Amino acid sequence: MKIRTVSLLFMATLLAGCVSAEEQRALDEEKCRSYGFTKRNDAFAECMQRIDLDRRAEWRQRNDFDGWDRPIVVYHPVIVAPGDEP
Repeated sequence: MKIRTVSLLFMATLLAGCVSAEEQRALDEEKCRSYGFTKRNDAFAECMQRIDLDRRAEWRQRNDFDGWDRPIVVYHPVIVAPGDEP
């Protein structure tokens, strides 16, 4: 659990340097404008919301697979030779 938290903080720090929240919003607004929506109406707001929901879904999907959270199964066969039975 601690490793997952550290890795998430590291990724957040790494990604924070790439695009700020304001820059991301500007990119999202530009994308909605490219679809033909204009600011200050319901369709534009819905476009922005869908982009945000898609981003969150992608983030959840990427973080669903975490090899550190799976249980470790160790298989060690015990061979009992004839005559060694209790």
